[in-house]
Amino acid sequence: MNRQAQAALLFLLGAAVLHAGLTDLHLRYVKAGLRPLLLLSGAVLVATAAATLRYEWRGRREEDAEPHREPRISWLLTLPLFALILVAPPALGSYSATHTGTALQKPFGFPDLPARGPLRLGVEEYAARAVYDDGRHLSGRPISITGFVALDRADAPHLVRMTLNCCAADAQPVKIALTGAIPPVLRPDTWLEVTGTYTPRRTRDPVNDGPVPYFDVTAAEPVPPPSDPYG
Repeated sequence: MNRQAQAALLFLLGAAVLHAGLTDLHLRYVKAGLRPLLLLSGAVLVATAAATLRYEWRGRREEDAEPHREPRISWLLTLPLFALILVAPPALGSYSATHTGTALQKPFGFPDLPARGPLRLGVEEYAARAVYDDGRHLSGRPISITGFVALDRADAPHLVRMTLNCCAADAQPVKIALTGAIPPVLRPDTWLEVTGTYTPRRTRDPVNDGPVPYFDVTAAEPVPPPSDPYG
């Protein structure tokens, strides 16, 4: 692998990283907030490729006049590149959710909610308010939540969103147990928008004994997966 090949690989890798950062593809790998760093990394790789070519074209050589041959195994570095370009990994789903305990944590505080009208909450926000705020400001109000379906070991349905600290490798689930007017047939990994009301009922996650609140469903509609599957 000579410097020209190295520069080509660096350029392709940088271009792939920039493409991921400029599209929703990066949301399969990292949190949305890390997008600027991803774009910066891609730009640095492209600039490094350009500098490598310039160095080669100027005829600079290693201090050692003898030619240096890298081992052919170094071409294996192309495999992650082609994997990044050709294969977008699916978002983690029900299998990971049912084998990992809930990651619900007590927040530092709760933002104010609209005084009236229906509420649209995320899985994590509803779960945190239901468990750590005892459902204050939720009781008696219509609530809509979107997440994917997961069935526990007893086939009890849950609505789940995976949350990230940094990247998909550390994704953990937050779960809501469903009760009420649940569709008779639920397929794991199906995305649903459920509408219903708060209930003080709770259960424990069988994986780590973490708290899992219930949600009383009055209606459920399948929806397309969101562009950002984590959150």
